[in-house]
Amino acid sequence: MQTIESNNEYYNETFNKLELNDETLTQCEFEECEFIDCHFSSTEFRSSKFINCTFTRCNLSLLKIPFSKFNEVVFNACKMVGIDWTRAEWPTYRVDAELKFTQCILTDASFFGLTLHSLTLSECKLHDVDFRDGDFTESTLTYCDFDRAQFMRTNLQNVDFTESTNVFLNVLENRVTGAKFSRYEALNLLESLGIELVD
Repeated sequence: MQTIESNNEYYNETFNKLELNDETLTQCEFEECEFIDCHFSSTEFRSSKFINCTFTRCNLSLLKIPFSKFNEVVFNACKMVGIDWTRAEWPTYRVDAELKFTQCILTDASFFGLTLHSLTLSECKLHDVDFRDGDFTESTLTYCDFDRAQFMRTNLQNVDFTESTNVFLNVLENRVTGAKFSRYEALNLLESLGIELVD
């Protein structure tokens, strides 16, 4: 039976419908692995590495990732509620971890203070996500729902928000030079300046 154990390395393996809820795993290394329809709800991956891996239709809600590293990881149609991404270990010398999320539910996540250039979020639900004090320069955040997401002192230079909705941020408290917004959403940015639009 397929399983994952602490202090093991896994290379080019496919994990299908694996259930490891509420488990604690330490110092695992996954390289070029694929996770399909897996359930890791409330599981803790401590001091582990995920390199060039793909997660598809997985339940990763409340996943704990203290001191773990992610590089070139893709998440497709995953449920990822309540993950604190600040607990992971992000290299200071490299600002692009090449993380990609497509059609994922990332509600109640925290990216507070992280530097993640070229982050890709497409068609994701990002309700109540904390982006404060982060640097997401050159990121692609398209077709997403940012309802109640928090932006403050956030570097959003050259970020593409095309077709994303509910993007409410104060343009004076965030760096938005070169950022792209859909026309209707751009009107919300003027509200933060106290500007009233009339027809």
